[in-house]
Amino acid sequence: VVAKRGEDSVSLACLTTTTGPVTWKLNNDDPDFEDHMSQNGHNLIVRDVDAPLLGEYSCWRDGTKLSSTYLLQETEEGEDLGLPTCHWVSSSGQPNSQELQFELTHTLSPFGEESTMLEVTAEAISIDDFFLLRRTKLFYLRDIVVPDSPRIVSFKVVQSKLKVSIEPPSSWSTPHSFFSLEHEIEYVLRDNGKTMSSLSSLIPKKISMFRARSRDPLVSSPWSQWTRGGIHANVKRNRYLSCHPSVWNAARRKWRKEELNMLNKVNIF
Repeated sequence: VVAKRGEDSVSLACLTTTTGPVTWKLNNDDPDFEDHMSQNGHNLIVRDVDAPLLGEYSCWRDGTKLSSTYLLQETEEGEDLGLPTCHWVSSSGQPNSQELQFELTHTLSPFGEESTMLEVTAEAISIDDFFLLRRTKLFYLRDIVVPDSPRIVSFKVVQSKLKVSIEPPSSWSTPHSFFSLEHEIEYVLRDNGKTMSSLSSLIPKKISMFRARSRDPLVSSPWSQWTRGGIHANVKRNRYLSCHPSVWNAARRKWRKEELNMLNKVNIF
């Protein structure tokens, strides 16, 4: 049973089909708040619900527990109880040991325009103080779709530039000519180690490594995660080579931090 803030009273039912008097306990102890409680037959009326009155209520007869129910109180808007937030992951994403993951199904056509927003309600209970956190989110599916990391197919020198060929991930809808993606390339200049980015497939050829990410250009979708690791480029020999360790380690730390920041930006609750 969930009590809202400011609610005068709630009624708790003792689920029994037999007759006879019953007694009530709060968290397996005799309640100390008799001024806030009264019995109406088998049912218990709790008034002026607040934190001390929350918990497990159980009804008993002759030392036998007949039934029990939890009395919770809903939090106000803005309270978070220190509970984790929710964010969207792709179908290939795996939760870590401290994450819960659920699957949201829908019947929308990928070729049609959305006309109705999806509604998702998430609830969480704090088992320490018996508060209920309930949040509802309305959104269009197109606004939260995040593609998987793209595939860097190849790169080659074109005049004074390096042309990078990028393809959508295998999980992206086809045909790609209709479901297009916009790509961003981030690269590290070989001379000074400075990190730059470009929305063009042509980037400077004097670089030590690069990586790419994608997003849907037709809606305000978030960017995908970067391609992992970073490609080490040596255009003279046209093969993968390791760059200087100090440059690589600095860029790797920076890119890992940005990946975590990107995940935080797609929180929905």
